Amino acid sequence: MSLDPVNVAIVGLGTVGTGVARVLLDQPERIARRAGRPVVLRRAVVRNAAKSRDIQLPSGILTTDVAEVVNDREIQVALHLVGGIHPAREIMLDLLIAGKDVVTANKALLCEYGDELFAKARELGRTIAFEAAVAGGIPIIAAVGQSLAGNQILSISAILNGTSNYILTQMVRENWSYREALKRAQELGYAEEDPTLDVDGTDAAQKLVILTQLAFGVKAPLSSFPRQGIDTLELADLRYAAELGYTVKLLAVSRLVNGELEMRVQPTLVRQHTPLAEIHGAFNAIALVGDVVGETWYSGPGAGQMPTASAVIADLIDTIAGRTQITFPRLELWRHKSAPYALQPREKISSRFYLRFNVLDRPHVLADIADILGKSEISIASVIQHEAPEVAHVESGAKPVVPLVIMTHRTTEGNLQAAEQKLNQLSSITPPRVRMAVAD
Repeated sequence: MSLDPVNVAIVGLGTVGTGVARVLLDQPERIARRAGRPVVLRRAVVRNAAKSRDIQLPSGILTTDVAEVVNDREIQVALHLVGGIHPAREIMLDLLIAGKDVVTANKALLCEYGDELFAKARELGRTIAFEAAVAGGIPIIAAVGQSLAGNQILSISAILNGTSNYILTQMVRENWSYREALKRAQELGYAEEDPTLDVDGTDAAQKLVILTQLAFGVKAPLSSFPRQGIDTLELADLRYAAELGYTVKLLAVSRLVNGELEMRVQPTLVRQHTPLAEIHGAFNAIALVGDVVGETWYSGPGAGQMPTASAVIADLIDTIAGRTQITFPRLELWRHKSAPYALQPREKISSRFYLRFNVLDRPHVLADIADILGKSEISIASVIQHEAPEVAHVESGAKPVVPLVIMTHRTTEGNLQAAEQKLNQLSSITPPRVRMAVAD
């Protein structure tokens, strides 16, 4: 191979950056063959050069000064593998202005500043590749942006957070509480010391924003659609769901409904033995429906060092080979134009619902709840109320608190919100209350 080598830099040698560096150093012939040119790792930027790392880098590569990458004209591609918003935004802008193409895995940054960053890249004739920002090793960006380009995507239903999926899986399999499953996820490295963004639905919502922008041309702020995590669920809810024939998943949904775009991220009851219900552990899955192809499925490891590194390396190869330069300018991402679809108002989002109440075991409680639901145009499909132990009546005279589970027929968020205001006034209901959507 006689072509000049391409010099690249890694900005951020954390878990993913280390995996990328390992592939670059261990597989130079494979990467050169597929990129069409040799690829040389010229710099790796870290915060602490003295920190022990699980990789042996050639001498002279490690630096703590990102300016050494920005100002090095020999570096053509920067692998932007830093997290968070600041200084990640400023670093990417500096790299683009310095004439470098960028590969990034930072979903939060693209969700917040994608319009600015993409506009700057287009203005400068540079590219941003971002396959690694959504669903780890699953090539979903390429699928939506290229392979399904002949379709109008009609719906996305996805499990986009491996940490939450692992926790839900282990709660059921091991009979663990949420706290026990979270602790184990942290021990295995699936969850951070502060797991908030994973378990409160933010991580999945950020990924859904990017997929929605790509598939529907709609930029949706995180505050514009319902978002709920798994951190309020109890093992009892997963057991009741199973009793009803469902599995609980943190589901991210974006779909066209009567010309409007419905978006939501929330724990959802998914019918057992369907493909999404069978995605276990830290895996992700995306179901896409296109108007030409119909339904397609993608699944695989959605996070972790090497799955994400796989996506980064693929983007790097595409950038060097020139494919990104062809596809990037044509992506319908973060362009300043009218959105083709309006977001469906929250109150119009419709679903069947799972409702769990903790109620005093006394007469007329179910009737009171049913009356409020009925007046809010919510029809009950089924009820689960297990018998309360008689010993509580005999020994203390107090009325025990028992769980009451109701499955509704299809209704709207607006109807449910109206009912909840009235349910709050019932003295027979004690906290907490749980509600989850039910997938069609």
